[in-house]
Amino acid sequence: MRHRPTGARLPAASLLPGLLWCAAAGCGPAGGEPASVEFRIPVEVAEVGRGDVEDRIVTTGALRTEENVVLSVETPGFLVIGRDAAGARLVEGSTVSEGQLVAEITGEDARLAAGLEATRQHLENAEEEMNRRKMLFDQGLIPEEEYRRTQVTYEDALRNFELSQRADDKTRLTTPIAGVVLELARDEDGFPAADGQMVRAGFEVARIAPVGRLIADVDLVGPELARVRPGQAVRIRHYAFADMAITGRILRLSPAMDPETHTFRAEVAVDNARRLLRPGMFIEAAIIAERRAGVAVLPRDAVTERAGRDVVFVVDGQRAARRDVTLGLGDDDQVEVRAGVEPGERIVVRGLETLTDGTRVRVVGTP
Repeated sequence: MRHRPTGARLPAASLLPGLLWCAAAGCGPAGGEPASVEFRIPVEVAEVGRGDVEDRIVTTGALRTEENVVLSVETPGFLVIGRDAAGARLVEGSTVSEGQLVAEITGEDARLAAGLEATRQHLENAEEEMNRRKMLFDQGLIPEEEYRRTQVTYEDALRNFELSQRADDKTRLTTPIAGVVLELARDEDGFPAADGQMVRAGFEVARIAPVGRLIADVDLVGPELARVRPGQAVRIRHYAFADMAITGRILRLSPAMDPETHTFRAEVAVDNARRLLRPGMFIEAAIIAERRAGVAVLPRDAVTERAGRDVVFVVDGQRAARRDVTLGLGDDDQVEVRAGVEPGERIVVRGLETLTDGTRVRVVGTP
């Protein structure tokens, strides 16, 4: 038989069973007391604060102008686009004022259609003859019927001249409103028409509209309609201007439901003084149905549901205390708390899934 020398090391494999037995038996430090192992759930916390909360109805819609004017050709001829104050040819996007000349129709056809010079000359001759016959009538040299016939001739000439003036005015296309040129002289294929292009009656020369305020047509479902009324504030968002605050207000509500979509139309007046938005854009509208300022608020992530009740976990020392809470208005980020916790208390916002009342916790993620 071989004897192991005193003080020689035992192989690690031969020590493992003893260590496992020791762990099972509760071996510990001198005195025979077993070692206690403490486990605390890591959590992140936030304070209950004060802030403003809103009840929002989020919907979508498309922008349009409040009004617009379409200028079309009534007399065929050659198209000449108007100029701005600096003498530059108008283009789509140009700003025009009320009464400004946008385009003119020229050429022989337009001149003949108006016949302005001929009717003017006829009117002058008729007026001269009427005045001469009146003088003779006043002197008793001609009968009254002869004088009355010249009056009728003059009135006919005046009517024809006025019609010619109107026809001539139709060759000068002016805008009755101030605004921006949205479309300008495009043919059937969508290409811009050049000056001198022959155009026929019915050709659309320009579409003009004010864009300082736009209208967003948004749709609401039945329950939402009960919370919306004219005058309510609306926040407008477009992905191209995500960081900019664009405001609006409910202008009017449709009196009838759309039979196809089963929704109600709401018109939102959108402030566009900076001219960032364009007619036709698709936008998101957050209607502020109700707003409360300076109330106790907490993060939405801090609220969980247990046995059908809204609860939060308040950190008290090294333990989490469960609190039933009563909630009010809120959005996806924060919510009003009306009862259950007070501003300044620390509540768990991460790691609360497995918490129960009295669970030991370890706060992490705080500066």
